[in-house]
Amino acid sequence: MNIPLAERIRPKSLEQFYGQTHLLGEKGILTNIIKNNSYPSMIFWGPPGTGKTTLANLIANESKRPIFKISAINSGVKEIRDIINKTNTSNGLFTNKTPILFIDEIHRFSKSQQDSLLGAVEKGIITLIGATTENPSFEVISALLSRCQVYILNPLNENELQSIINSAITNDSFLKNKKIKIEEKDLLIELSGGDARKMLSILELVIENNPNKYKITNNLVMDCVQKKNFLFDKNGEYHYDTISAFIKSIRGSDPNASVYWLARMIEGGEDIKFIARRMIILAAEDIGLANPNALILANSTFQSINTVGLPEGRIILSQCAIYLATSPKSNSAYKAINNAQENIKKTGNLSIPLHLKNAPTKLMKELNYGKGYLYPHDFENNFINQDFLPDQINKEIFYNPGNNIKESKVKKWLKENWKNKYNY
Repeated sequence: MNIPLAERIRPKSLEQFYGQTHLLGEKGILTNIIKNNSYPSMIFWGPPGTGKTTLANLIANESKRPIFKISAINSGVKEIRDIINKTNTSNGLFTNKTPILFIDEIHRFSKSQQDSLLGAVEKGIITLIGATTENPSFEVISALLSRCQVYILNPLNENELQSIINSAITNDSFLKNKKIKIEEKDLLIELSGGDARKMLSILELVIENNPNKYKITNNLVMDCVQKKNFLFDKNGEYHYDTISAFIKSIRGSDPNASVYWLARMIEGGEDIKFIARRMIILAAEDIGLANPNALILANSTFQSINTVGLPEGRIILSQCAIYLATSPKSNSAYKAINNAQENIKKTGNLSIPLHLKNAPTKLMKELNYGKGYLYPHDFENNFINQDFLPDQINKEIFYNPGNNIKESKVKKWLKENWKNKYNY
């Protein structure tokens, strides 16, 4: 058959859909949206093969709305405007049935392409459903993001993937006649990485290459994926394992291993923006205040590779990776925010001290808002010892300076100024 297995068994109703129970369960947000027939513009964010496209189709079916589908890979502003114009000139055809515009891989659209959607979304000419494997906070412009609800789709779990396998071999018009028996599923599921489409592609590959063997085993699966290089899918297990090795090598201050894993990712076709974003996070989490310039360089690297691209962008990534690997390390800022958040979970919303409150009105001043606040710049060295935390946690320490040259100086400064208050 020319139509892939994953497409042949794509769910036609919500009852046939597996996974994403946090969205489609009894109390799921999408369940309520469908029930109330009130659809906001949405962005589905999740790994490949988790049901983003299928959900868009099912929403269109359930709401009985027309759906226009485009891919950001091969479409642009012209295609968007053509669809918008079509909906505007349809002479009431879509009355009370706002059409859905589904954009696959919306993160690949440029700023100007995304800008072209704003007016139609804001005026309700279309209901936008975008699908992305990348964090929309980075890839979708803020103006468009503010007009959409973001829903996260998770990788499918083992039980969900098993259900999809069973559905495929029993319901697919081609496979059900072959009386296929899945004797071993674990490798098939493991290699999928929670991606139903990838799992079904592997299953189909195994069946096509072994037309007389209808008992699926781990050995049979492994033979096929090795021949077709399925093990090196940048969106699967390889993707996560390799970035993990890269980050851990930088954290461990090994520039040689860092560059090696960087090269592996580049050669494997990994998204260089994904690599750069991970280095930004690492610069803050693992280097932090030991070398604040690391975050500046990492952010500059992200901006630079967006301008330069490949192949030259690999040089910029290499420079950044080596710099981060050889930089002094501190996770004190990471620990500090974790400590503060844990404290808030225990103590709740403690009252803000009166002297720290803003007093823009006469009434607030009469209530002593801001009274007693000491302006640090009025004092020697721009510092005055006063209370900035709620009374209940007045001496709590969240930030503990790391053991490095820069933070050792910070610790000394804190001790000299705060005396015995924080016991630095």
